Amino acid sequence: MRQTIALLKSTRNGLDFLEHGADFEAAISATGFGRFHFCLLAITGLIYADTAIGITIVSFVLPAATCDFKMTSADKGWLTAAPMLGMVIGSYFWGCLADTKGRKVVLVSTLLLDGFVGILSSMVQMLPIFMACRFINGFAVAGAMGICFPYLGEFQATKYREKILCWMEMFWTLGVILLPLFAWAIIPIQGIRMEASGFSYDSWNWFVAACAVPSLLLGFWLMTFPESPKFMMECGDYDDALACLKTVYKQNTGDDPDNYPIKSLKEKQRTISVASQSSQKSVRSLSMRKPKDLKRLFSEIWTQTKALCRPPYLKYTILTCLIQFGLTTSYYTLMIWFPELFNRYEEFEHRFPNTSASVCQVAGVVVNDDSTDPFDCEKIIDQNVYMHTLIVGLACIPTSLWLPLCVHKLGAKFFLIFSLSCAGAVTVGLLFIENSTQNLVLSCIFEALTSLAISLVFCVLVDLFPTNLRVMAAALSLTAGRGGGLMGNLSFGYLIDINCVVPIVAFAAFLFIAAALCFLLPKTGQEALD
Repeated sequence: MRQTIALLKSTRNGLDFLEHGADFEAAISATGFGRFHFCLLAITGLIYADTAIGITIVSFVLPAATCDFKMTSADKGWLTAAPMLGMVIGSYFWGCLADTKGRKVVLVSTLLLDGFVGILSSMVQMLPIFMACRFINGFAVAGAMGICFPYLGEFQATKYREKILCWMEMFWTLGVILLPLFAWAIIPIQGIRMEASGFSYDSWNWFVAACAVPSLLLGFWLMTFPESPKFMMECGDYDDALACLKTVYKQNTGDDPDNYPIKSLKEKQRTISVASQSSQKSVRSLSMRKPKDLKRLFSEIWTQTKALCRPPYLKYTILTCLIQFGLTTSYYTLMIWFPELFNRYEEFEHRFPNTSASVCQVAGVVVNDDSTDPFDCEKIIDQNVYMHTLIVGLACIPTSLWLPLCVHKLGAKFFLIFSLSCAGAVTVGLLFIENSTQNLVLSCIFEALTSLAISLVFCVLVDLFPTNLRVMAAALSLTAGRGGGLMGNLSFGYLIDINCVVPIVAFAAFLFIAAALCFLLPKTGQEALD
């Protein structure tokens, strides 16, 4: 009897799908979980790893290119700030396009732009032009970083989504590990410098070019993946969304796509597309070359922007922007400058063996020593600098594994508060270290905790905002964060040689404030995507 009732219920549910259509949660669950999702995690994870390389590549260019560009500490501050400025501008630009034109097309565009300009930047001979290229790289990387989490999350059923998104942290760790390995393998190479008629191409130039290649490869690979079905449904393109889901079903199960159990998708009131509501034309199909379509596109973007600044999303918009500002200001400034600090410690301990000194004392002594070539033209970067940076990356592995394995039990909110609070305490500890070993230990803990927090903010964002606002909300918070990173790098470049206590105390305060704000966030990962 029970089996008969269960069969009738199953049949009734199947008829419901045929007559009324399935909602997204039922449709994506029916595709199963398998090969497609693993491939998707692989490519979005590698894109995230690539953004880690793109953001922190300047940290190895600073000591390596000082002589060629005749850089002072202030110049280094401007160079580290250039990609941050690009990210400030690029975050919202790409976010608007991704929430109107689509996730995949924008993600491909950002990767190809980053790759081509990265290779070009390796060839320029003037610091201002190199800064301009790094600005464009930051502009592109901001788009890739803000889109890969929503793109991955919109292919996941609720029971898998939070855990899958948390595995992205492992790929960020991979990027942090690969960067010093690339640098260590290429920058120390002697005898590959090319010079001709004022043009020079040294090992650090090869390093910059090598770091740009993955962006191109990932961009071309991503072309083989479909657009987000959740986004297509939001645009009213239900036939395209159903075709996409059938493709996912086929790859996961190996079965004929015609056997996909969902035959139609439930239409919903469109929250996206002012353009689509006023015409039969999907917002995805609007041409940016036609004035009429462009006007509709801007109208759509403006409508969505206003929605982020009104209840019920205003609270979460403000919270995520403030948390990103506090976290990113501290993280990107210190992580970009850590190799430089390692370099200064190595130089100090070489000159003054068995002498204890804080970070600020080391910076002052190394810079103010008049016997040193100000542009380090005779100096080779110590091998320990690469080793120390590699160790910092390896130190992230335990937390990267801990997060996805425990996130369902403890929740993303717990991890956010824990990581930000501990990172603030570690930042304060930088003022009390006395040697390079202590500096290395605190750097490892800082990187492990803050990189964890950055991934968690993106995981939370996917749940806090609906599909038509998701990438734009992530982009807005990224803009706030990169604005902080820009100010942090500029201030640190000037203050490291004068009074580095001030920025370190400020960064610690930002982290503690961000941790306090996380208490106001709701619990996420329990409900289907809106």
